[in-house]
This record gives sequence, structure tokens and C-alpha cells, in this order.
Amino acid sequence: MPVDYLRGFTSAARTDAANRRLGLALAGIAGAANAGGFLAIGQYTSHMSGMVSSLADSLALGNLAFVLSAASSIFAFLAGAASSAILINWGRRRGTQSVYAMPLVLEGLLLLCFGVLGANLEQHRLLFVPATVTLLCYVMGLQNAMITKISKAEIRTTHVTGLVTDLGIEIGKGLYWNRGVPSTEAAYVGADMRRLGLLASLLGMFLAGGLAGAIAFKQVGFIATLPLAASLLVLAAVPVADDLLRYPRRAR
Repeated sequence: MPVDYLRGFTSAARTDAANRRLGLALAGIAGAANAGGFLAIGQYTSHMSGMVSSLADSLALGNLAFVLSAASSIFAFLAGAASSAILINWGRRRGTQSVYAMPLVLEGLLLLCFGVLGANLEQHRLLFVPATVTLLCYVMGLQNAMITKISKAEIRTTHVTGLVTDLGIEIGKGLYWNRGVPSTEAAYVGADMRRLGLLASLLGMFLAGGLAGAIAFKQVGFIATLPLAASLLVLAAVPVADDLLRYPRRAR
């Protein structure tokens, strides 16, 4: 049963319940990585709206260093999303069980790299801070694209602006006064309570992950990335193992 439960997180066969479980887990991990990254380098790495605004401001002020920093962060997030799409489409073409697990394997390994980079951050700050920002932006893009594709754009785990917007829409629909309109009519405005609960849960998990990540990073430093990386690898492990066990049989 535990193996089947773990397989459900990232297996090729998807259900709404599995997507919700995976989305909540990834929202917590993204919140922790984002908050820990801010304490490490003083910059949030999932906030592309801020990055684009920073790029525009820096262009207007003629600050070339900040232009390059913002542009590289945006490009890294974009590259991460593109990489996730490539991995998923490659897996779909070949009918692998780990079609959705491989982006998480890559993300887990990159978070381990973040921990390794962090060990050298203070001694070589000029070199490693830009590399760390780029790495974390790539990881955020990789994860957000993966869960977006797996849930058909219903769930996002790093794009909190979209979460809060959608949550506000559902709350507004729930508060709408349907004067004289029966709930059975098409004109009736009502909140989707299932979606409202999902959005609130994702936001809560991102917040809880951010709090846990900030506290852990403050207490133990970059070693706090190890549980995050391990969690991602555990979520991806069973479908990857299924493919590895199946490969020798297919080869024969």
C-alpha cells in the first residue's frame, strides 16, 4: 500500500485526487525553497512579475548590472519551464511511467546543487550568488510547468499571485447576492467549493512551507535544502523504479 500510494503522486495515470496531493506537496516545497533562497541571497526566485518590473526599471535607469541579473533570472525560469515540457513530452512519446517524475528528479538533484553552492557562498559571494539565483529560478520554472501540465493548468505551486487572484474570484462568487435567482438556473452565481478549498489549501501549504523553510535555514543553513531534495526524489522514486525494472524486459 505505501508503494502504491507513492506511485500515485507522479504516475502516468492521473486522477484529480492525485493531482491535488502532488500540488499540495509541491506548494510546500516551493514555499520552503523560495523563503530559504531569500534568506540566502536576498531575492525571491519565483516572482517573475517582480523580475520583469525590475528589468524595466533597470533599463530606464541605465543600470546594466541589474538588467543582466533580471534578464538571466527570467531566462532561467523560462528555460526551466521549457525543460519540463521537453521531459514530459519525451516521456509521453515513449510511454514511460516516469513521464511526470523526471522533472522532479531533476529538481531534486538541482536543489542538492543549491546546497553545495551555498557552502561556498560566503567565500565566493560575487561568483556564487548569481549562479544560485539562476539555479533557483530554473527550479521554480521546472516545477511550475510540470504541475501546470499535469493538472491541465488548474494547479500552480509557485505562482502565488494567480492563486490569490483565483481565490478572490471564488470568494466573490460565493458572496454574490443572487436576488430572485434559484440555484438551479444557469444565471445563478455560486462559488465552486471544491476549487475554493483547493486554492486555499495550496496557498496555506506555500505559506507553511515558507515558514518552515525560513526557520530551518535560519537554524541550520544550507543543509535545510536536503529534506526538500529528498522529498522530491521520494515522490518520483516509484515510477522511475517501474521504468528501470521494465527496461530489461523490453530489451529482451
